[in-house]
Amino acid sequence: MKEKYINPYTDFGFKKLFGEEASKDLLIDFLNEVLKNEHTIVDLDFKPTENLGIIENDRKAIFDIYCKGSNNEYFIVEMQKAKINFFKDRTVFYSTFPIREQAEKGEWDYNLKPVYCVAILDFEFNKDKKTERYLSNIKLKDQYCEVFYDKLTFIFIEMPRFNKKEDELKTHFDKWLYFLKNLPSFNEIPNILKESVFIKGFEKAEISNYNEDELRRYEESLKVYRDLKGVIDTAFDDGKVQGEKLGIEKGKIEGEKLGIEKGKIETARNMKDLGISIEIISKSTGLSIEDINKL
Repeated sequence: MKEKYINPYTDFGFKKLFGEEASKDLLIDFLNEVLKNEHTIVDLDFKPTENLGIIENDRKAIFDIYCKGSNNEYFIVEMQKAKINFFKDRTVFYSTFPIREQAEKGEWDYNLKPVYCVAILDFEFNKDKKTERYLSNIKLKDQYCEVFYDKLTFIFIEMPRFNKKEDELKTHFDKWLYFLKNLPSFNEIPNILKESVFIKGFEKAEISNYNEDELRRYEESLKVYRDLKGVIDTAFDDGKVQGEKLGIEKGKIEGEKLGIEKGKIETARNMKDLGISIEIISKSTGLSIEDINKL
């Protein structure tokens, strides 16, 4: 590896920066920028990232990072490497776990604590959509666009749409996105990022600081990321071309779906051959554990 710093889009890299107790202050600083003017986080406690349903046969959720704030609010923080079918549905499904977790036995007044689902995406929801907006903040609203329920918030950050250069960074949030998007390409810390929180981030991300086991895990995580991105992105583009050749919108959509699905199956099969856990394969590709076991 020629890079000086890790790729934060890998499972290892993302959790090294945000998912360890020693780097909790980085996560707090980042989330406070994401939720600026809406919520302030004082402290966080990490919770188990694997959550089961109420009964044994319920589906389970595997989060990248799952934590609870000092005011009992809940945070799910995800790094999604590649576009998968029904990603929005999956995010809504994930939000039900911290909601149901709050249920109390016996008499209960149903007073829920806020739940925030933050997803950093290494893809665009719709590449054909012409917009410079990279941040979406979603709440339940009524037909008059007034907030109906303010305790459930979905935040999506489409990183490919963030294209600001160093001299265009105006806010602390801009700096965070610039840091995350360009981290593997840095050879030294840019002057604009010479703040204590980012300096610590660079220290956590420097590959030369890792021991042999950490380096092995990062290399494996990086390979999974590259293979997944390569296969799914290629399958998506091929499927789109096939669909466009049919000359009708239905064919375009079906072609895209077919290409993506084939790409996910091929990626899952390759990851399985490498001995990667079924849970990680499921989370990376969006395929169910049952389908992966059949491969």
